[in-house]
Amino acid sequence: MGTTNEVPYIPIWFFAVLLNAAMQEYLVRGYLFSLFREKYNVIVATAITTVLFTLMHAGAFAAGFIAILNVITMSVFVTLLLIYTQSLLAPVLVHFIWNSVGCLIFGVVSLSDDYPNILNSVLTGSDLLSGGTAKIEGSIVVSIVNAILILFMVFLLNKNKNSIRA
Repeated sequence: MGTTNEVPYIPIWFFAVLLNAAMQEYLVRGYLFSLFREKYNVIVATAITTVLFTLMHAGAFAAGFIAILNVITMSVFVTLLLIYTQSLLAPVLVHFIWNSVGCLIFGVVSLSDDYPNILNSVLTGSDLLSGGTAKIEGSIVVSIVNAILILFMVFLLNKNKNSIRA
């Protein structure tokens, strides 16, 4: 199961997570994606910013292939979300929710060693499902959910494109 922790100043920690997510999203998708999209195209912009976003999450490289795959697929998902909503707010919120719920509340997402967590969740079972030492970020479950989210966004974008043509 797990235990709980006393986390002083929890609102400040949530604000720190929000700032972290907002700054990353502003740099990667707000500035760089827009720059590369204008200069090249959506596919090139997505590829370049996904590589940069993945490099910004260097801890995934130590955690293994699935963790790297999960960062890549999350980056593609939030990029598609940006394209669909035409607003940076949606990627910031998704990034913030993932980090705050996963790290600050449940302790199953690794942000940095200095971020506290309210619950010490223990994921057991197969490393493929639990993520092992990489926690949920190294889990194939996250890969599957991200793939479903990407397919859903592609569906919405295609549906929107088709409704514009009609």
